[in-house]
Amino acid sequence: MASEISIRAASPDDEPALAELDRRTWSTLHSVLPRPRPPYPAFYDATHPFQDFLVAELGEAGIAGYVQVALATPLASNAHVRQIQGLAVDEWARGQGVARALLDAACEWASAQGAERVTLRVLGHNVPARGLYTAAGFEVEGVLPGEFLLEGEYVDDILMGRWLGPPRPAPPA
Repeated sequence: MASEISIRAASPDDEPALAELDRRTWSTLHSVLPRPRPPYPAFYDATHPFQDFLVAELGEAGIAGYVQVALATPLASNAHVRQIQGLAVDEWARGQGVARALLDAACEWASAQGAERVTLRVLGHNVPARGLYTAAGFEVEGVLPGEFLLEGEYVDDILMGRWLGPPRPAPPA
């Protein structure tokens, strides 16, 4: 029997567990930063406050993943957009719907904050994540070819987005 997935807002007390999860799940499949090495920086900081994170728990097993949802920019003209700036699921919890539950919760949370749109960036070679985002209604809105050089290979940066709520009306002709 599958365990129930619960999603909640992160708390300051989650920082050690989220930091460890982030280090365990690091991969060039989704990260353009070097592998984390001690001394490890704080997981929460001024650009990654705990208020921007949702945490998934899977049954009694504890934290299974997280998603970070933040303002895309500090501009008032962009306040209707939230950006997914990180999503991780622990290896033991994969294949159980945790990533999709986090993604759906992130969109609901963004909508509750008044957002009309959610955007994200995903590396071109991250086929599983691209499939997840597409299945959740995100569409490719741009491609930055060869934007990153990872392990000797050029990797595209794929820009994806999704409108929340009813379909956006077409602009007048």
